[in-house]
Amino acid sequence: MRCVFCGCEDSKVIDSRPTDDGKSIRRRRECIGCGKRFTTFETIETTPLIVVKSSGVRQQFDKNKVKNGIIKACEKRPVSMSEIDKLVDSVEKQLYNSLDQEISSKKIGEFVMNGLKDIDEVAYIRFASVYRQFKDSATFFEEMSKLFEKKK
Repeated sequence: MRCVFCGCEDSKVIDSRPTDDGKSIRRRRECIGCGKRFTTFETIETTPLIVVKSSGVRQQFDKNKVKNGIIKACEKRPVSMSEIDKLVDSVEKQLYNSLDQEISSKKIGEFVMNGLKDIDEVAYIRFASVYRQFKDSATFFEEMSKLFEKKK
């Protein structure tokens, strides 16, 4: 690591600790050349996850799009933001754990619906109605029936 003061490439790590969010490590370093101290942050380099939409369009995964969809489904429901954040984090973790660089938007929707089913059934039905594009009341009723069967 190059010293910010003198440009020397030799330094030693004095202290390492995780940051508050736990996604990076803060390191205090001391330059071998000039003896001054400076801080560096080390993070995991991730490969971008590409979402393949049903139209064939590819775009980079955006966690906020997933979160906004869940928030809309949970509107006026007793679902806290912390539950929504946990679900979004869970979906993101599932996507990265799949080890696929490209993932279909349908698979993302399935992950979200599986999580919503456990949190709030009304939010689940709302999300499913948009995601699965219910065309009529029969399709809506069919999804409701599946939900009731699983409760028994």
